[in-house]
Amino acid sequence: MEDPALLIRPQDYSLLTDLYQLTMAACYTGEQIDQRHASFELFVRRLPENFGYLIAMGLAQALEYLEQFRFTAEQIAALQSTGIFTNAPDRFWDLLAGASFTGDVWAVPEGTAVFAHEPLLRIEAPLWQAQLVETYLLNVINYQTLIATKAARIRDRAGESTRLLEFGTRRAFSPQGALWAARAALAGGLDATSNVLAALQLGRTPSGTMAHALVMALSALEGSEDQAFTSFQRYFPDAALLIDTYDSIAAAQRLATQVQAGKMTVNAIRLDSGNLAELSQAVRSLLPEVFIFASGDLDEYEIARLQAAGADIQGYGLGTKLVTGTPVNGVYKLVDIDGIPVMKGSSGKATYPGRKQIFRQFTSAGNISDRLGLITEPPNPTEQPLLQLVIKQGERVHLPETLNEIAQRSRNSVLSLEQSVRQIEQPEAIAPQISSNLQALTEQTQDTIRRSHSR
Repeated sequence: MEDPALLIRPQDYSLLTDLYQLTMAACYTGEQIDQRHASFELFVRRLPENFGYLIAMGLAQALEYLEQFRFTAEQIAALQSTGIFTNAPDRFWDLLAGASFTGDVWAVPEGTAVFAHEPLLRIEAPLWQAQLVETYLLNVINYQTLIATKAARIRDRAGESTRLLEFGTRRAFSPQGALWAARAALAGGLDATSNVLAALQLGRTPSGTMAHALVMALSALEGSEDQAFTSFQRYFPDAALLIDTYDSIAAAQRLATQVQAGKMTVNAIRLDSGNLAELSQAVRSLLPEVFIFASGDLDEYEIARLQAAGADIQGYGLGTKLVTGTPVNGVYKLVDIDGIPVMKGSSGKATYPGRKQIFRQFTSAGNISDRLGLITEPPNPTEQPLLQLVIKQGERVHLPETLNEIAQRSRNSVLSLEQSVRQIEQPEAIAPQISSNLQALTEQTQDTIRRSHSR
């Protein structure tokens, strides 16, 4: 199976997992509990620092993965050749040979604001299946949720009319990650991506400017920076001109002279270095009608600083700090096995038992409050259950949503939060109210665990 390209193909999804998922599944099979009905929930225990909310994302790719869940004869032979599974029961290999996901999936819609301890997704399936899918689900949902949340925060800080472009492909953690980052950024509120493959696969038009290399190459070969601008405009008349290769102010002055003389039209310029606030103000005085675009390790904090400094900037390119950063540490925990509620009791890592539902209520002021309860509880008249059945017995029950629908939900979700939750420094933490039924089940489960350990 050696493949130097290390490309991910749909037929390889099932092997993109941690070893212990397979060894546990083999153990379940040997103990003849592999078909017991299990429920696992994916959630975060705490939000990243200075995050008041998360925007759930990655469900579309999670569902596509579950639909493609298979093991080929070649993959099974490769696992057997490792020698790790020498003592695994024969029936384990039969399970893999006939594998497909046959369970149910409950999830909050992509673009929904969620908080700590609230399940983004629940898998209800035979134990061995629910166990094996953990790694991939965490990978796709954790990463896209981080990027979508960052994008939503950037949009919230920059404002509705500011043009925001995703430029993160060269800094994303992998080519696959770059595609997911572009998707999540658009779904979280950005306008476009420079990633051509991602844009075309998502039905969008890619967007970008130019690099310093073009300015330097044409300046060296054709005589001047101005000639570089003229040459590029010959083929791309509406493109933004990158003016900071040498001297941003001098370039803007020369462009202004050309514009005033009617020799060229400049629609947009890009600034990528220096004091962006001061430079944007200077460029505005020289080119009053031009669209000013800024880039260079920007994020919501830098945009806030630029706004406070009086920057005159109408668009931003977001790269490194958008597609990297503090991770979303989502976890995937067993909450029920064959109708028996279970929980983890470790210090600082305790979980709530049982299959749960998020009940969301919109206040009279248009803000939200959440109650975390059991799936068997009915919603109150003013509450809306967030987790929806999206796969039943291995089959989808809803058509996929468009990226525009998800992006609109993302923005509406952020706008439904109080400003104290949306702020990017020390936001107010929202904790869901724990229902009396869930609290009672938690205490009962804790008592059961204590009694079992005291025998």
